[in-house]
Amino acid sequence: MKRLPLALAAAALCASVAIAKDFPAKPVTLIVPYPPGGSNDTFARELGRKLGDAWNMPVIVDNRPGAGGSIGAAAVSKAAPDGYTLCLLSSSFATNAAIQTNLPFDPIAGFSPVAIVARGPMLLTVANHVPAHTTLELFDLARRNPGKLNYASSGQGSTNHFATELLMDAAQIRMTHVPYKGMSPAVTDVIGGHVDVLIASAPSIYQQVKAGKVRGIGVTSKGPSAVVPDLHSIAEMGLPGYSFELWWGMLAPPGMPAELVAKINADVNRILATPEMKEAFLREGAEPVIMTPAQFANTIRDEIANWKKVAKRANIKAE
Repeated sequence: MKRLPLALAAAALCASVAIAKDFPAKPVTLIVPYPPGGSNDTFARELGRKLGDAWNMPVIVDNRPGAGGSIGAAAVSKAAPDGYTLCLLSSSFATNAAIQTNLPFDPIAGFSPVAIVARGPMLLTVANHVPAHTTLELFDLARRNPGKLNYASSGQGSTNHFATELLMDAAQIRMTHVPYKGMSPAVTDVIGGHVDVLIASAPSIYQQVKAGKVRGIGVTSKGPSAVVPDLHSIAEMGLPGYSFELWWGMLAPPGMPAELVAKINADVNRILATPEMKEAFLREGAEPVIMTPAQFANTIRDEIANWKKVAKRANIKAE
């Protein structure tokens, strides 16, 4: 009788392997918890098209925006763990989890991380009237005028709000936060000189930097980035411990068989390694990244824990 549990475990393992081998046997839904047109939607459609070709089965991109991405994510968290409902979301998932107390899911236990898809830096920019052409000059100016410089964000608790608070903590400076309702008005006002500093994604502001409408003085990645090859990293210019990168990744419902997670991860990673995907992602300000499911799970867990510390220190709360 003692051998029965082992026999059941072996049978379950064989069943999981068979499910992974036969997957997919019907169309797969890839939920994007944001409106069409953004980077999440673009990456999902590029990846979904390639996965559909590889699987010889349609991958249907389903936009379900609302509640900062929580509506679409909740739908995935509650779906059957069979691989036919997946989600592609971004690093705002981790920052939201750090400050939201009433999410309709557990951000860690409520999902099976499948694959990180891409990473992209943000740009540290200043209005042209600001007398700072390097990060060190900006830090010096801010230290001599604590709280007098202001910085824009796309909203309270946004990723660029977190990125700027992290920067101020690392540089030991203080600036005044001016939250906007979205990135577009924030970019407009830093160009117009109504705010002094803005950290923004490359698609949001890089063209304005190249046009001379706003001054780019650093990139938030750990080192040089192919996304903005003409800017040095902030870490190389006075803050060796600082880095902040946006990421995009794929999650599945909790409890999905490890063999199925591994299969989808391997298929995604093969696609990410192609020159075509690198070119497509660069156009959206990011580079493909290959990770195991365990590495991606650790990334999510560690980021949520770190952002909770930043939120507590900077008193960042959900709107």
